[in-house]
Amino acid sequence: MNKHSWQIAFAYMSVVIGGGFASGNEVLQFFTGYGLAGVAGSVVSALLFAFLGMHIARISSIMQAGSHKQVLYSLFGKQAGLAIDILLSFFLYGVGVAMLAGAGSTLAQQFGLAPLAGSTLMTLLVIGTLCLNVRGIINLISAVMPFLLVMILAITIYSIYTSSGSQAELSQAAAEIQTISFLGSDVANWGASGLLYASFNIAVGFPMLAVIGGLAQSPRAAALGGTVGGLGLGCLIIILNLGLFANMDQLLGVEIPTLLLAQLIHPWLAILMSLALICMIYSTAVGMFFAFGARFSTPETRHFKLLSAVFAVVGLGLSQAGFTRLVGTVYPMLGIVGLVMIIAIGLSWARSRKQAASQLQKDC
Repeated sequence: MNKHSWQIAFAYMSVVIGGGFASGNEVLQFFTGYGLAGVAGSVVSALLFAFLGMHIARISSIMQAGSHKQVLYSLFGKQAGLAIDILLSFFLYGVGVAMLAGAGSTLAQQFGLAPLAGSTLMTLLVIGTLCLNVRGIINLISAVMPFLLVMILAITIYSIYTSSGSQAELSQAAAEIQTISFLGSDVANWGASGLLYASFNIAVGFPMLAVIGGLAQSPRAAALGGTVGGLGLGCLIIILNLGLFANMDQLLGVEIPTLLLAQLIHPWLAILMSLALICMIYSTAVGMFFAFGARFSTPETRHFKLLSAVFAVVGLGLSQAGFTRLVGTVYPMLGIVGLVMIIAIGLSWARSRKQAASQLQKDC
């Protein structure tokens, strides 16, 4: 793998992970609530992340896409692509607003700051980052990932090895977890939950992945970066899921499970974990506001920077509606867009394979 492949992989992982994954709350509801069967659900998500990352990055590189709009039009056609683009942009902005609220909630819980203070600090960081060039933004987001990766792996692996609960006790505790609901109904099984988790998150990661893939000159390197990033996401999900399950008897009713796992190891580690959560929220917030701004203006231009600042400040005001309410409102609807995108990407991949096969027959 070359430098561009690693950048794509780390940026893809960073943008998708966000605050929800890092807190452990998403994984708890999507996977751990199904007990050990949830591991199979996380494998479903891992495979989907790898396949989707590979194809999105590859076609973006082929097109040398400067915006996710070009890739959407390629997948859906101009009219349907425009409709999906508007819906996606709207919900991605909602995710960015939710990240600003999440920053406020995290700093309030760990350090006792007013939620508005934490959200304002994150808004200023986002605006400052969006004033950089595209390469600078990608480098910052990519640089955050290794630190976060080490933190999550260290905490969860340690928690697995120090678990004292029996499998029967842990399974009973896991059964009490409220698994994810979609449009008012509980998701019936681990397979559907794995598909739904990938659909929520690929919609979040798609715009930034399209832009990053468009910067790569080699479609093969871009595809490799998308694949590795997707598999990396899958591995993190599986390990975190096992870590949460191994300590399920202590996590019931906890809003930020990974923070509690860190606290059980050492109070100072909890402080580091809270900072890691802020970094993850930051990487997702930058990705969302960048994608939304790129919908209306060319990145790196003065107009783009001004618009991004305005969007972020408006988002700060909207973020005061609360983190939980925003996530509960935005994510289910974003999941529908994600499912449509998964189908379109799958059909695009099938067409490309058919064309490649036809070309091979002609050459022979």
